[in-house]
Amino acid sequence: MTPTDKAFVISKVELLLSEKMAMLAMLRTGIAVFTLPFSVLTVLIATSDFYQFSKVGALLVVVYALCAILASVGGYLVFKSIKNIHVLDRKIEEIKKHHKFMSHLIVE
Repeated sequence: MTPTDKAFVISKVELLLSEKMAMLAMLRTGIAVFTLPFSVLTVLIATSDFYQFSKVGALLVVVYALCAILASVGGYLVFKSIKNIHVLDRKIEEIKKHHKFMSHLIVE
């Protein structure tokens, strides 16, 4: 294998690792978006003695709907990023099996 071929393989792995880093950032964002509605619901439950549901029922329904939407978006981001991370890991493993010199460069 020529040095140019090795450089090409290394750049391919670097690209996959940078995509993995982006997926990890998406995972972090998804977790943050997923947990935000639960913080809001905790505050609403903690302050429930200060309001009557009959007076603010419409507002609470809107808040609950927004919390459900945020939790759904956060869950989607988490599951999509985990799926993509597994795909990228499989591709890196494939390259490591095919090019033996890469197994010495990539730490597990």
